[in-house]
Amino acid sequence: MYFHSVTLDRDRCKGCTNCIKRCPTEAIRVRDGKAKIIKEKCIDCGECVRVCPYHAKVVVTDDIGMMENYKYRIALPAPSLYGQFKDMTIGDILASLQSCGFDEVFEVAYAADIVSYITRNIVKAKDYKRPIISSACPAIVRLIQQRFPSLMDNILDIMPPVEVAGKIARDEAKKKTGLKDEEIGVFFVSPCAAKVTSVKNPIGIEKSYIDGVFSMRDVYSMILDKRKFAEKKIEHTSSMIGVGWANAGGESYGTSLENCLFVDGIQNVIGVLEDIELGKLDDIDFFEGLACVGGCVGGPLTVANNFIARNRIMKLKEKLNKDVSVKKYIAVDFHEFMLNVKLKKSDVLNLDEDIDKAIDMMKSIDEIYKSLPGLDCGSCGSPGCRALAEDVVKGFASEYDCIFKLKDRIKILAEEINKLSIKIPPVIGSDKEVKP
Repeated sequence: MYFHSVTLDRDRCKGCTNCIKRCPTEAIRVRDGKAKIIKEKCIDCGECVRVCPYHAKVVVTDDIGMMENYKYRIALPAPSLYGQFKDMTIGDILASLQSCGFDEVFEVAYAADIVSYITRNIVKAKDYKRPIISSACPAIVRLIQQRFPSLMDNILDIMPPVEVAGKIARDEAKKKTGLKDEEIGVFFVSPCAAKVTSVKNPIGIEKSYIDGVFSMRDVYSMILDKRKFAEKKIEHTSSMIGVGWANAGGESYGTSLENCLFVDGIQNVIGVLEDIELGKLDDIDFFEGLACVGGCVGGPLTVANNFIARNRIMKLKEKLNKDVSVKKYIAVDFHEFMLNVKLKKSDVLNLDEDIDKAIDMMKSIDEIYKSLPGLDCGSCGSPGCRALAEDVVKGFASEYDCIFKLKDRIKILAEEINKLSIKIPPVIGSDKEVKP
């Protein structure tokens, strides 16, 4: 069963329609005064979590207590974690995190250094379709699978840094401790909902190397509590390239490719993907699309303001080495860290498996859409007029869910009733007065 990290708390939902207008895949409707998430369309980007004024959208993460199920526990902090704290060095953060009950900390930022190294080398040896599209943001990959399937061949077939970190940390722990695989717990500290989902439902690999995902918000307070009690500072292994992945453009910088384009904010990304699909950006070598504004520092599970966190990351980078050695983890052909399961197109937007029936449905949608006002106000509970037309054809809604069509219909009915009210039935006779 497919796991979704973004869920709805119906008790908090007021049916305000803020979420339906911002969802990039039109995966939310408001029915009977409550929002409803269409699971097949949801990509867990967390946009609805951000905009809901009543906090009715909730990101489900693992309980930190699940660490107790493992003999050896490894934490994988996302690079964006470093931007959440005002006066702590990377070493301080890592030491405090380890004091929260972990036996070891392995930086996802160092894995980002590895992915950057592989990217720099593999794009020279392999003929990729341009522009190459980053596979690092799972929300964007799932967006492409659903809305831009023609671009799936452009996606870079390298595992995202969190999975690279999980694989290396797990393999090293087994060698060091002699424990079995199931006795070692690997836990990712995530800034976003999409990465929670990608661990439960891996993209491009058969099984995730991660056992659990903790919310950065939950871990943040634990790190502050343990700050004074951390035994010693841990020397970090990542470079300015790896840590830079926390911000939009960090991955692009690490590729060293000449013509890169990075875009943050999922609506902005959609606009660029549309241009790529139309062939307008064939001169671009590499495209880095990030669902969250600012990059991972703007994730819905972060604590600090994304602009402040981004600035902190930039200052931390100034003190780091430009590059680090990663070759000891990398085979000659990089096969260990390549995606090995072919990405599949999502069929959720197909109207029907029968092409003839789908064509008829499309014609009906167009006809209904032309009859609607085109205001995309959301008062009907669908994201826009075309979405309502599709819902009507699929049997999920009525044309008169549109308040403007309903108003016009009521007006026509009122006029008909008025005419009927003054019409004299023949049995009464014309000499009888009938008051309206």
